[in-house]
Amino acid sequence: VQLQASGGGLVQAGGSLRLSCAASGRTLYAMGWFRRAPGKEREFIAAVSWTGGTYYGDSVKGRFTISRDIAKNTVYLQMNSLKPEDTAVYYCAGRLRSSTYLYLGTMYDYWGQGTQVTVSS
Repeated sequence: VQLQASGGGLVQAGGSLRLSCAASGRTLYAMGWFRRAPGKEREFIAAVSWTGGTYYGDSVKGRFTISRDIAKNTVYLQMNSLKPEDTAVYYCAGRLRSSTYLYLGTMYDYWGQGTQVTVSS
């Protein structure tokens, strides 16, 4: 399975960006987004399961929305009200089997290459 992330870029605080991640090879049970800022640990952002269940990290609740097009095997992350602290490399991830621990990076089988998001103040 290969994951191809896109959509990152530079945006001013308060702005919006939409990330996409297309999976090829197999249909995944769950897809998620994580991010890593310089000098910080990897952080869970959001995940969506095959059944449509969505999960969010506390820092993005109410601002980010994850969605999935199963037919296209693609996951999207709509990011609104962006803040400078959202600046990071964003990674998409995929898991083959069901799990209730989708907020853990160790639960994922596949990772994309990362896309940079920079929010200026």
